[in-house]
Amino acid sequence: MNQKEEKVLRENIRHLIQHVKQKRSGEEEELRSIIRAFCDDELQKLTERQVPDNSPTPNKSTGINVLEDLLKKIIPILEMDYKLLTTDPQQRESFRAHIINAVISTLTPVEVNVRAGDESAEDHQAGDLEEEVNIEVGGEDDDKFIDIRTDSEKKEQEEPDDPREEFGSGLESHDETGRNMAYQTFKKLDTNIIDSYELLSDTEDQELFYDYLIANLKLYFDKFEGELDDTVEEPTNQAYDMAKSDQGEEMGLGGGEEEPLELEL
Repeated sequence: MNQKEEKVLRENIRHLIQHVKQKRSGEEEELRSIIRAFCDDELQKLTERQVPDNSPTPNKSTGINVLEDLLKKIIPILEMDYKLLTTDPQQRESFRAHIINAVISTLTPVEVNVRAGDESAEDHQAGDLEEEVNIEVGGEDDDKFIDIRTDSEKKEQEEPDDPREEFGSGLESHDETGRNMAYQTFKKLDTNIIDSYELLSDTEDQELFYDYLIANLKLYFDKFEGELDDTVEEPTNQAYDMAKSDQGEEMGLGGGEEEPLELEL
């Protein structure tokens, strides 16, 4: 084999080796890509299994579910307004009493109207089978009445009382500032409360909604008051008290009467 043939052979071998390396490199890269994709997929599945489900689990009672949704709307408003009353605890006590009383006063007629509506529907069905009897109350004398009051007297007598006084009826002994704040706050809440209650037609749902609403309002007011309470004393111990006493004596702040300083003029 001459030098020229040997050179050609060497080049061919070099090209062959390079080709094998390139092919192997491509296969390794493809294998790595497959492994990487597999690992990413498994890691994502593992992460999804470990992430907790924070969505609330619905309660077995529709009434409680509706109440929970209502509390999310009204509790932040109650908390913000309640914590504005910081001058006197009696203001907050009044606010609390008026809010709870207003809820009871608001839901009671709603409950009566709902039940009356059901009874009225039943009576109407029964009444279709009976003859209608129209009874006129009053007579022609009502049309002959002459009102002799002046316009100012009519206006004065027809002018409504302070709505805040009507709102606080029965709770006159409570603080007026708390009552006024409760009046303003409840105007933001009453529609939501009534709308939520009127969604329920089942008697058991209505009772649960009502009872748990009152209980939760009281519990949240307790929570708000606890967060406002700043009367808790800082814990201490004997060693701290003794050290503070010694430090006070060294600085001339010890107990006993101090002698007056004599200044030479």
